[in-house]
Amino acid sequence: MELAHSLLLNEEAYNQLGEFQKAEFIFEWLQFLEKLLPADIRENQKKLVEQLTSLLNNSPGPPTRRLLAKNLAVLYSTGDTFSVYQTIDKCNELIRSKDDSPSYLPTKLAAVVCLGYLYKKLGRILGNSFTDTVGNVLKAMKNAESQGRYEIMLSLQNILNGLGAAAIPCHRDIYKAARSCLTDRSMAVRCAAAKCLLELQNEAVFMWSTDLDSVVTLCFKSFEGSNYDVRLAVSKLLGTILARALTSKQITGKTCNEKFSLEDVMELLGTGFLRGSCGFLRASGDMLKGTSSVSRDVRVGVTQAYVVFVSTLGAQWLERSFSAFLSHILDLVSQSHPKAVQSAVDAIGCRRCVSFILRATVGGLLGEKAQIAAAKEICQAIWKLKKVVDAAISDGNLETKINTTDVTASQHVLVCALQELGSLIHGLGTTAAPLLQDSSTGVLEAVISVIVHPSISVRLTAAWCLRCIAVALPSYVSLLLDRCIERLSALKSCPEAVTGYSFAVAALLGAVKHCPLGIPHGKGKVIMTVAEDLLCSASQNSRISLQRMQAGWLLIAALMTLGPAVVQHHLPRILLLWKCIFPSSSKDLETEKTRGDAFTWQVTLEGRAGALCGKQDLLSFSAYLLSSIYKSYGNSLKTPSTVYRQKLYELLAVLPPKAYEGQWSKIWQTCCSFLQLLLGNNITGGSLEYDPYSIYEKFAKGDSVPKPLPPALSVISAASRLFGVMFSHITESHRLQVLEQLLNSIKQTKGSRQQIVQLHIVSAFSTSLKRLANCKGSLGSEEVRRSALMLVMGALESNNPLLRCAAAECLARLAQVVSDSAFTAGLAQVSFDKLKSARDVVSRTGHSLALGCLYRYLGGISSTQHLNACVGILYTLSQDSTSPDVQAWALHSLSLIVDLAGPLYHVHVEPTLSLVLMLLLSVPPAYAEVHQSLGRCLNALITTLGPELQGIHTAVSALRTSCLLGCAVMQDNPDCLVQAQAISCLQQLHMFAPRHVNLSNLVSCLCMNLCSSYLLLRRAVVACLRQLVQREAAEVSEYAVALVKESKEDFTPGIVITFSQYTLCAIFNVNIREIGLEGALLGLLDKELDPRLCQDIKETLTHMLTSMAVEKLSFWLKLCKDVLAASADTTQEEETTKGDDVSVLTSDSDDRFHPFRNPRWSTRVFAAECVCKIISQCEKAGSAHFDITLAQERKQRDSRDDFLVLHLADLIRMAFMAATDHSDQLRLSGLQMLQIIVRKFAAVPEPEFPGHVILEQYQANVGAALRPAFAPETPPDVTAKACQVCSAWMASGVVSDLNDLRRVHQLLVSSLLKVQAGKEAQNEQYNESTSTMEVLAVLKAWAEVYIVAVEKQKNQSDTHKHSLKIVNSSEESYRDVTFSASGLLDLVQADLGTLSKLWLAALQDFALLTLPPEYASQLPAEGGTFYTAETIENARPHYYNSWALILYATALWLTSTGFLIVDPDEGVTNLSRPVTPTTMCQDSSTRPLVKSPEDVNTDRFHLILGISVEFLCSPGSDAAMENIIACLHALQALFDVPWPRSKIGGDQLGVELLNVLHRLILTRESPDIQLAALEVVRLILFAAQEHVKEKRRSAEEKETLPEFGEGKDTGGLVPGKSLVFATLELCVCILVRQLPQLNPKLTCSPAVPPGKHLLLSEDGSRLVAAALVILSDVPAICSPEGSVSVLPTILYLIIGVLKETAVKLRDGQLPLTVAASLQALKGLLSSPMARAEKSQNAWTDLLRSALVTVLDCWDQVDGLLQELDEISLLTAITVFVMSTSPEVTTVECLQKRCIEKFKTTLDSKDPLVQCKCYQLLHSIFQHPNKTVSYPYIHSLAPSIVGKLQETEKAKPENAAELQVIQEGIKVVTALTAAAEEQHRAHLVACILPILISFLLDENALVSATISAKNLHEFALQTLMQIGPQYSSVFKKLMASSPTMKGRLESAIKGNQESIKVKTTKHAKNPGKSSSIQLKTNFL
Repeated sequence: MELAHSLLLNEEAYNQLGEFQKAEFIFEWLQFLEKLLPADIRENQKKLVEQLTSLLNNSPGPPTRRLLAKNLAVLYSTGDTFSVYQTIDKCNELIRSKDDSPSYLPTKLAAVVCLGYLYKKLGRILGNSFTDTVGNVLKAMKNAESQGRYEIMLSLQNILNGLGAAAIPCHRDIYKAARSCLTDRSMAVRCAAAKCLLELQNEAVFMWSTDLDSVVTLCFKSFEGSNYDVRLAVSKLLGTILARALTSKQITGKTCNEKFSLEDVMELLGTGFLRGSCGFLRASGDMLKGTSSVSRDVRVGVTQAYVVFVSTLGAQWLERSFSAFLSHILDLVSQSHPKAVQSAVDAIGCRRCVSFILRATVGGLLGEKAQIAAAKEICQAIWKLKKVVDAAISDGNLETKINTTDVTASQHVLVCALQELGSLIHGLGTTAAPLLQDSSTGVLEAVISVIVHPSISVRLTAAWCLRCIAVALPSYVSLLLDRCIERLSALKSCPEAVTGYSFAVAALLGAVKHCPLGIPHGKGKVIMTVAEDLLCSASQNSRISLQRMQAGWLLIAALMTLGPAVVQHHLPRILLLWKCIFPSSSKDLETEKTRGDAFTWQVTLEGRAGALCGKQDLLSFSAYLLSSIYKSYGNSLKTPSTVYRQKLYELLAVLPPKAYEGQWSKIWQTCCSFLQLLLGNNITGGSLEYDPYSIYEKFAKGDSVPKPLPPALSVISAASRLFGVMFSHITESHRLQVLEQLLNSIKQTKGSRQQIVQLHIVSAFSTSLKRLANCKGSLGSEEVRRSALMLVMGALESNNPLLRCAAAECLARLAQVVSDSAFTAGLAQVSFDKLKSARDVVSRTGHSLALGCLYRYLGGISSTQHLNACVGILYTLSQDSTSPDVQAWALHSLSLIVDLAGPLYHVHVEPTLSLVLMLLLSVPPAYAEVHQSLGRCLNALITTLGPELQGIHTAVSALRTSCLLGCAVMQDNPDCLVQAQAISCLQQLHMFAPRHVNLSNLVSCLCMNLCSSYLLLRRAVVACLRQLVQREAAEVSEYAVALVKESKEDFTPGIVITFSQYTLCAIFNVNIREIGLEGALLGLLDKELDPRLCQDIKETLTHMLTSMAVEKLSFWLKLCKDVLAASADTTQEEETTKGDDVSVLTSDSDDRFHPFRNPRWSTRVFAAECVCKIISQCEKAGSAHFDITLAQERKQRDSRDDFLVLHLADLIRMAFMAATDHSDQLRLSGLQMLQIIVRKFAAVPEPEFPGHVILEQYQANVGAALRPAFAPETPPDVTAKACQVCSAWMASGVVSDLNDLRRVHQLLVSSLLKVQAGKEAQNEQYNESTSTMEVLAVLKAWAEVYIVAVEKQKNQSDTHKHSLKIVNSSEESYRDVTFSASGLLDLVQADLGTLSKLWLAALQDFALLTLPPEYASQLPAEGGTFYTAETIENARPHYYNSWALILYATALWLTSTGFLIVDPDEGVTNLSRPVTPTTMCQDSSTRPLVKSPEDVNTDRFHLILGISVEFLCSPGSDAAMENIIACLHALQALFDVPWPRSKIGGDQLGVELLNVLHRLILTRESPDIQLAALEVVRLILFAAQEHVKEKRRSAEEKETLPEFGEGKDTGGLVPGKSLVFATLELCVCILVRQLPQLNPKLTCSPAVPPGKHLLLSEDGSRLVAAALVILSDVPAICSPEGSVSVLPTILYLIIGVLKETAVKLRDGQLPLTVAASLQALKGLLSSPMARAEKSQNAWTDLLRSALVTVLDCWDQVDGLLQELDEISLLTAITVFVMSTSPEVTTVECLQKRCIEKFKTTLDSKDPLVQCKCYQLLHSIFQHPNKTVSYPYIHSLAPSIVGKLQETEKAKPENAAELQVIQEGIKVVTALTAAAEEQHRAHLVACILPILISFLLDENALVSATISAKNLHEFALQTLMQIGPQYSSVFKKLMASSPTMKGRLESAIKGNQESIKVKTTKHAKNPGKSSSIQLKTNFL
């Protein structure tokens, strides 16, 4: 195939190929040529023309000839046109040829196609040659067969397109030819003719003027017997012509034609709808005889034409002319045309058509505002009809009113109007609120007024309309229910009112499950009472007993939809009613049969059918009863008994079959007899009146009205479902009987009647086999199999294609159940034999499908030879060009086999692919089914090849090329399904071999079809896009824009009309150039009504946003802003001026182009969600998006950079627009967006105003966005969301001014007042749980604000303390901050009294709700403070959502009061609810009047602790981290004050709590959670310490001294009961997780390399430090013996951490873990237990061992020494020396080793180490105990002095060396002070020469280095201090050494002034000692 990629055809390669490969080669070459052609090819033009024209004679297939013609036309349009006439002549010759053989036909057709494309491309350049051409083509058409006629029509369309007005001379001839083709027997020809005429009408004025009537009549005739494609094409023609006739202003000839009015045009369409395709006179004659009936095809075609007509005229026209249009459309089903609706079936058909017209135009074209106006018009129409009905009813008395023609005729108009009104409001959602509030329109009044209409259809539709209103506006549900129940009770004696209002109530109850806010629980009780009353009073008045019976049971059945929470309360009453309606025994049944007449039985059956709708009980007598009463009363009970049976079968099908085992035979008889029923063929579909019970069931799809089928049909499907259930449960012998009975019933019928019975039986049997296969059951013996096979085989060769499909499916399921390879092989063999011998289409199609189905259900027939045989036979059948049906069925079957054979099929892939390609290139496009089957095959083959398609082998490459070639052919197919399959195949190829699919071409194809008129094609396009953008979003987006720029002509049609199942919306030119593919998708989302497609579009956009939003930030934000701003009522002036003046493709209006006109609320909600996603994407992208200074800097550097913070104004504006919209869903999204913005931007500072944040300037917008959410009429969910935003805003700290903050604070205060009002003030519109949601949202918001206020104040008090030590440079700003925090706290403080009570009440509720189910009996019967007992399940989620913050806030409040303040009203409160946990589970009579403060505090303490422990014991995997942290913080706050600590200190509670925290730490990895948990552990330990201290103190007072603390006298710790053990467990867990080397078991394992030191993360270090602090406190709560038990563990862990983390850091800093371990070590060594009498010896031994361990750290492998930090280890030794008793460290061997370490370190080359060493020795030398310090002094002092003496020669070169000298001198000075008198002189004599050697004279001082100068000053200062102290030694030395004396004197003289200054400074700030103190603060 690579050889085909050349400009000229490679004839050498071509000639070597076989026949079929040639066709492939040519197509590949033509494709390649098409891409090349726009280039300059004049040199090769002649040769190319020759090659292309010669191909005409090669019998090219349909795709090849089209491509050939295109290339030829482009070749002439870009090159020279000299030889074009020769080409045209050649084509004409080929067409004139007398050769009529089938082999010559493709050549003729190719010539026809070429002419079409040449004229289309070159047009008028070809001069007058077209007259001959057209004449020639039309002449050829006279003898042409259907393919020829099809191609000629399309060719003429192209000719007309190219020539335009120049072709006028031929218009009449073409018109005549197309007229005859429009009623051709071939559907494809009709479609082509319609397209030709559509092109013709552009210039042929006569078509929409003088000949309009005949064109319209012709179109009606064309609809007769048409298929979907024809109806689509002809309706487009008809609609366009009529629209043209209405709008045209042209003049024909000399006479000015009168313009057609709207009435004339509508009249023409109406004629077709009402009278069909026959002429007026004949139709009227038929109508007089009463025989006329318009065919369904014509009616549907005209319906579609109406929609095209309106879409072509556009939305603005529809808005202007809606009134006239509506009255005409409704008139189609009015009394003016009684014959159109004479039968029920006709009426339902007409109503469906009218509803489709209204839905497609009003629902699809109009924006929300226009839809509201349309709804008002429809309302007016309903009022008019209401007046007519009222007049008719008032004329006659009650008996005659039903026959009044006006009343019956108006019913269909009302049904259509009400349906459209319901659908409109349903689509508008809460944006329809203004419409319903408009009293002048009176929507609700209009709908409710027709609920009592005499016609049941109208009553039902009015009820459904109310349901739509309720779903759209949930706030109306309760109001409407009350109104309907009240009317129902008042008008109990009017039959219409009883049924009408009961329908309405049932419909409204059905709406409740679509309203998340529900209805008050009490409504169920009211409805139950009404239903009971109706049923009980049914027998009182025979005139309305039927209606009351039906109404009562309908209400009960609808009540069931409210779920168990409501139903369980009424169950006993319902069971009693059920019991009464059915006879209780067989005896009662017998007596019942002898009584009554047809009417009483009708009432009884209606009642029982109703009872069955909700019943879950068995009805054993039903079958027997029905058969007997049916015999007695005959046809009068036909419908009631059918409905009754249907309900019975539906019930039995869902019950477990065991429940009715005893009654199987009776049920079987009726079930089987119903499968043999017959039906008329003229069922147009379902309608609501067939089954009123469907009014409350779930919406079928979108907003469509439920359309239950007639009872006669429904009962059959119910019977077949029941058959499927029961067959699998009966015995084998019984099965045989049943099958034989069914076979007999088939034999007894003939013809079409037999087919219907067969279809029912086969489908029922198939259902039973499916169930058997699912439960792995067996069918039974050989006899049963044989009967089953006879049943199925008979149907496999039926004339009815549907029956053949069912039989093939059933046969395969039979083989699946039997599961015997021999049986399966036998079935396959039967089909093989039949296919080899049979020649009729029926047998061949049935058996070929059977083979495919066998494969499908058995996962491939086991042996490969069967596969070979199957494939061989299906190959042969699929090439049978005489029968397209056989080809289509065989290929479909082949696709099933390919799909399921999997890897087994690899052998056949190549031949199958060749076959598919060959057929694609040769089968005429008219045979769409064949092409669709080929598409399925290709898709299955691509799936089979899978990732292998990426291969580089020649064979794989050839397969891949073939697949791509196949896709290319399918893309050019006119059938939309085939195009959709092509896209799906390319999608598969892109998934498996992305590099080999040309993405640019694929994207261009997708963009072209994005607004296709076919739903399936749009679905395929979006599904493919969704896959592409997951990988290559940016490329897809760029290709789409590039495509539009390249091919302007392809993207400039004014309107693209899109048909889908429901909608026909005109999407105006998708201006991808301006709004990109993303904008086009958003536009499509707005117009699209298909839920699946909408979901795919949303996912595609989400993937694009995730990939590209950060890079194209402005673009995405503008897109979202355009959608949201389009909804705002007025567009601000700034908007219009800002718009860039790009080329605007707009309609006649002068408006500026706006990409989104009136988008729907759902689109706006999606845009708001997109903004939230953009913010989260920016958060991941980097901090610059939330830092305005950084963003501006980077923007200046590179203007292409874009940052979110620069668009903050737009974000706020979008959030504001959304939050203040009419749509509640959009308000929720807007508030969510606002909350995110506040949280993310709260801390961004405003660079121009230091001390302020950027959000501060938007506080007015935020306040304005929040205020409407607190209005009284706002739904609770919106208010709850607004509370969250309020708390986020107040807590964010954006606003520092208290007055500004008060605006938002006031909103929360108003909500709090509402909460205080209690249950009495609850909203009656919604379920009680919504009130819970709102209350808890308010309390949670206050809690959040309080928590933040307290935390801020705490932080500030810390800052304040810190700032007292440091000079505060910015007092002003500090004062501001303090003010804002204390101000915030003051704001909350005012309401804290109320809040605390409410918080405690909410926590009490939560505690009750978390009780396990077994304690349910303890729950209060009336419910809690904020929830009612009935709505407990609905309330639970709201508590789970808000308890944690409320708990934390309550704990903080209790902490702030120190648990000491108790409200004096406590216990005798006047509130209408319990306020504190004191009332939990207590009756008011048993409740003590006043509790002591201690009891109240204890209860509160246990409440908080109980909730926390219950939650922390097992937080679910989905528990939010915020909740866990809030809970831990609450515990921290609780234990921060002494009283709660006293409660937990000596209690087992502490141990339990530690165990809970241990489990939490094990299961949660988050460092924040673990740190918070450790802080709680520390506080618990502190509480225990306090407890032990208190006990010891009191014991000392009493002078009894038992051992307190854990371990008592033995030192034993009991796991599970010991606080110490629990603490150690927890700390070990933390430490070993961070430092696995601490675990001795792990240390030996290869997982942990020995001796490798770790640098922990910051979080890890903090965790380890916290654990060490806790460890050091443990001995304090032990007895002396106990402390001895735990000491080894604690020492091991502390020293282990020190060892593992003591690593040198560059700056000489100590790691946090080392500092913590040293601190812990110091705390431990200073423990009183080390000196306690009982434990002293043990401690001494253990501490010595510990010291040895520290010393041993040095003796590790030499290689690791350098990274170990000697300073840390030396410090540890120093801690031991300084903090323990002398016995520990003065043992000679230990002391020696310690001194050795110091010696070694003193010799270190590192000045930092030396310096630290001096500091440590300084402290040791000053130890008060001489036995400790003297050995060190003796060993180390000489070497220190020696080192200092050496420095006389080597002066310090840097600050570090200088510090070493200084520290050394300090040590020696200190030593001098500590030495005994006799040794002091010697020491002074040593130090003075060293100090004097550091002094410089005046000259040297000037040129000295900084270090030398500093040393000089330091030495001089020290000398000045020492001199006076040891004056005698000083004088003696000075006297003995004149040099020294001279040097000292000159230094003193030279620097006397400066010395004075320095000394004063030094006195204030003594050197660098402060930093040293910081580093050694653990000593």
